[in-house]
Amino acid sequence: MTAISVMLAVPDAAAASAWYQRALGATELWNLGSVIGLELHGAPFFVAEPANNGWESPTVLGSTTARIEVFVDDPDSVVGGAAEAGADYHDPIRDHTTPWGTHRQGGFFDPYGHLWLVGDKSPLQHHR
Repeated sequence: MTAISVMLAVPDAAAASAWYQRALGATELWNLGSVIGLELHGAPFFVAEPANNGWESPTVLGSTTARIEVFVDDPDSVVGGAAEAGADYHDPIRDHTTPWGTHRQGGFFDPYGHLWLVGDKSPLQHHR
């Protein structure tokens, strides 16, 4: 089995975990204090305080260096929850025309400077 996940640098892991739970409906899987495992619609991700580990959060760097893409059945509710919880809702959910048909997606920056794009599951389907 192969799995890929993402670890997000945050200044306060407990506060970030609480925000992702409230805003996105994430579930906390485990908590080591400065590193916390979460799950969003079956996809695991981690938040961690980067102190003395050779990496930094986007808010400290002044720019994001990656984007998190999440594919769910109802992207409107995930992005709506983030916007209600104070995310920078810079890219409203809308339909995009793609080679495989309509793809519904939008995005936001979370309070820690991470760019999230949330779309439906259409890109994950096999297309012929």
